[in-house]
Order: sequence, then C-alpha cells, then structure tokens
Amino acid sequence: MTAIYKRELKSYFQSMTGYVLIAFLVIFTGIYFMAYNLNSGYPYFSYVLMNINYVLIIIIPMLTMRSFAEERKNKTDQLLLAAPVKLFDIVMGKYLAMVTVFAVPCLIFCIFPIIIKSFGTAYLKGDYLSILMFFLLGCVYLAIGMFLSSLTESQIIAAVTTFGVLLLIYLWGGLINFLPTSATSGMTGIVVFVTIATLIIYRMTGNWMIAGIIEAIGVVAVVIVSFVKSSLFENILVNIMKKLYLADVFDNVAYNKLFDVSGLILYLTVAGVFIFLTMQSIQKRRWS
Repeated sequence: MTAIYKRELKSYFQSMTGYVLIAFLVIFTGIYFMAYNLNSGYPYFSYVLMNINYVLIIIIPMLTMRSFAEERKNKTDQLLLAAPVKLFDIVMGKYLAMVTVFAVPCLIFCIFPIIIKSFGTAYLKGDYLSILMFFLLGCVYLAIGMFLSSLTESQIIAAVTTFGVLLLIYLWGGLINFLPTSATSGMTGIVVFVTIATLIIYRMTGNWMIAGIIEAIGVVAVVIVSFVKSSLFENILVNIMKKLYLADVFDNVAYNKLFDVSGLILYLTVAGVFIFLTMQSIQKRRWS
C-alpha cells in the first residue's frame, strides 16, 4: 500500500494537479473569509465553509477522474492487478493519496479561526469541528468519485458522472420537498431502490440469477407488507431521503453547532461502502 500511496501522491504534484486544486480551494476560501469574517465581522469560520460547500462539486471530480480511468485507458491496471499486491492495498493506496491532497487545504483552514481570534471573539471548538466535518464530507465525495472512475476508462466521463452525482447530492435537500408522501408512491419508491440495488449487484457479480432472486425477494416483501400494513409506506421516501442527505450532517455542525455521532458514522459508512464497491468493480475486471 505504501508504494502505491507514494506513487499516486507524487503523480498529483508532478502533474501540478495537486498544487492547482490546493491553491484554488485556499484562495477561494480566503475570498469568502475576507468577505464574511474580516469585512462583515462574523465570528464563525464555519459560515465560510457552508458557503464554499458547492466548490467540492468542482474540485472532487478533477481529483478522482484519473484514479482508475487513466489506469484502464493506458492498460497499466493489468500490471497492478498482476503485481503481488492485495486489491485492498491498491484501492486504499490511491484513495489515501487523494485524501492527503484534500487534507492539505483543510489543514490550512485551521489558521483562519486563529486569525479571527486575534481580532476578538472566536468560537474555535465549533470552527474546528466544522473543518473536520468538511474534511470528512470531502472524503465521502472522494470515495464516490473513485468508484465512478473505476467504471470507465474515460477521464472525461468519470469527471462528468462524478459532477452529476455530487450535484444531485448537493441539491438533495431541496429535492426532498418534491417527493410524494402517499403509501402507493412509497411502495413504488422502495421497488425502485430494490431494482437499483439489484442492478449494482449484477454489475459487480455478473450473475443474473443472484440479481434476479434478490429482486424477486424484494418485490415480494414489499407486496406482503403492503397487504399487512400499507401505512408503513407513507412518508417512507421522505424519511429515507432525509437519512441519506449527506450535507445535512455538515450543516448541523456548521450552522446549528449540533454534532451527532450518527452523522459521523454515516460518513464513515458511506465512504466504506463506495471503497468496497470500487474493489468489487476492479475484482470483476480482473477475472473478466
């Protein structure tokens, strides 16, 4: 893992990608810092992080698009898969290299609350907790982008797909308000979720029989529950979507100063799931 990590980290700075992304994020954050904290006098650096949250939609695809897509295009992924290295080490080496690049501007952000403190009142505990959650949110996005990069050999497709998925996540909170709340729509939504999960399983395993059995079990379970107690499906889509609203965890810390351990677990779980899916995607390619 160490060798792959060092190779990937070195490649980001040899190609100037790392320097450009770090500089862009720090400068962009500095502009908001001057506007909110220095000129307007807001004592919370967390407000700045809330307002630059959308920038992750731009920089994360640029950071993840080459992680596996470039390897597939240049056929160098075959060398990696044939090397005496565990698949977990390959994936984690690449992932940790991207996390390290993203961690650099987040560490620089730690200076801003100290600057606020030098001018007067500052809320260091809340600000540093917000920086931590901002970093973890970025780590989740990196895991998603890495998985999407493992599905294609085109860096452009990987970047555009990642941008689209992250944009959907960013707009998630607003989309929840348009979801229907009836039991029928809830049943339909659950069936759609089961179908999507089935397609992902088929994509990972290539076994249509396993995927078909899972789809059938899911649909039958939904039908049985609907006959027993259909009211369980009322508002179920809204409730599920609220649980999966990733940015809400960060917003609660940055704006409301509320830290929920379940949110931290959610971030770690989602990142772990997409790292696992990346491994399965590559494993399928190894034996295909």
